[in-house]
Amino acid sequence: QVQLVESGGGLVQPGGSLRLSCAASGSIFSINVMGWYRQAAEKQRELVVTITNGGRTNYADSVKGRFTISRDNAKNTVYLQMNSLKPEDTAVYYCNADISHNLFTRRNYWGQGTQVTVSS
Repeated sequence: QVQLVESGGGLVQPGGSLRLSCAASGSIFSINVMGWYRQAAEKQRELVVTITNGGRTNYADSVKGRFTISRDNAKNTVYLQMNSLKPEDTAVYYCNADISHNLFTRRNYWGQGTQVTVSS
């Protein structure tokens, strides 16, 4: 089994910054894609950004130029630097990882979520 543990959420004023972290631990052979999704109140969960183990990224249009994803493969950790935050970025942010346990077994995992609130 694998655990994804997120940290770094909180309350920030509009225009401020936050950095989220997500560390994967457990039975890990390799991590393929890692990413962040978010779910605002009464809305569906949506993609924020993903990053492959080769560093290829895919950002939602709404966060391009403001958010930056990075990963440390040695630590099985992904980060999300969020700058110029807006009230509409308020949501629960979830870490996601596509993990291979061996050459034959691959599963998708979610973190427990961390609240980000952008408000004055």
